[in-house]
Amino acid sequence: MTKPNLRPDHNGTQRAQFDSNKKKIYATQKVCGICGKPVDFRLKFPHPLSPCIDHIIPVSKGGHPSELRNLQLAHMTCNRQKSDKLVQKQDFSTGTELISNRVLPLTFDWKNL
Repeated sequence: MTKPNLRPDHNGTQRAQFDSNKKKIYATQKVCGICGKPVDFRLKFPHPLSPCIDHIIPVSKGGHPSELRNLQLAHMTCNRQKSDKLVQKQDFSTGTELISNRVLPLTFDWKNL
């Protein structure tokens, strides 16, 4: 038996506002808020680099499901890798490379330390 999806931005009270804000983001943002690289809107799901919306503060961590300030453009693969982790908001306008915990390896071999 599968668990029903109870997220309000997927099929609940916040769905209409989420869809409206998604259109605004797609019209105004051009780079992934997670990796800083351009997003190609010609790519469609399930392509890993297709555009999607990322919750900056994940809904599971208390982030608002449809508030514009909590949403950003992302590649599908970047959003999946970020998952429900909290990462520092990136500023790619400076042209300098920012380093955060999202580029660290997911595993560590503690036996060979």
